[in-house]
Amino acid sequence: MIIVTGATGKLNGAVVDHLLKRVPASQIGVSVRDPNRAQHLADQGIRVRQGSYDDPAALLESFEGADQVLLISSSDLTADVAAQHRRAVDAAVEAGAQHILYTSQHAAALDSPYSPQTIHAMTEDYLAASGVAWTALRYGFYGTIADLVGPWQSTGTIVRPVDGPFFWVDRRDAGEAAAEVLTRGAAFNGPVDLTPTSPVTLSDFATAASALAGRHIDRIVVDDEEWIDQEIASGVPEPAARFTLSMFQATRIGHFAHAHPKLTELLGRDPRSIAVQMGEEIVADNRAR
Repeated sequence: MIIVTGATGKLNGAVVDHLLKRVPASQIGVSVRDPNRAQHLADQGIRVRQGSYDDPAALLESFEGADQVLLISSSDLTADVAAQHRRAVDAAVEAGAQHILYTSQHAAALDSPYSPQTIHAMTEDYLAASGVAWTALRYGFYGTIADLVGPWQSTGTIVRPVDGPFFWVDRRDAGEAAAEVLTRGAAFNGPVDLTPTSPVTLSDFATAASALAGRHIDRIVVDDEEWIDQEIASGVPEPAARFTLSMFQATRIGHFAHAHPKLTELLGRDPRSIAVQMGEEIVADNRAR
């Protein structure tokens, strides 16, 4: 059985959607914090059990019978995330899983200038010492583009500090690639970089936005501390603003600049472009109004 954690979220929810196209629902289980949010999966014949990285006993029960387990990286900023990941790995090993997969990040390293990558690297090291076959799915950045570039539709600008090349991946593509890796079993051992074949910058987002909007969207570069002040003035806590700034700073030194073709190979096509993703966000925003 394949067990997927965090299956009510967008990333691993996409994994489950694509697994259903590849294996019978009876071979899929999900471990979720709130089973009520996974009723749509239970209705399709998927085993749904409650599990939390903070509750080892429940986690172990939710992993029962697992051949493979896909662990979503924790996004709980109030928790000891590295400890959460260790508990999840331990539960998968104790449950008898023969292959553990983990949603890591492109260019994860213990000495990374971007702090989440340190936790990813620590988790990868823990997986490597587990004695079980493992795969780190090293995705590019993903999420809501508006959170990355700001309210460009209303302002006509993308105002951010200096950035450099990085990779942006659609969660649907990331989920499809993960489902392909899962159905191939332990054929992928160790880190697997899953990025588009070409990096982008915020100037590329401005170009795509201009084409979609039919007007010029200006990429405006501001000083780091000026941007921090602007974020704080808009209600963003300073630690959160500096956390985001560290990502931009890491891109400047080329930390995220190295491409790999594996995502395209797994998909059998080019990943969705930033223009496609931005266009879909515009449509979704218009429908929500």
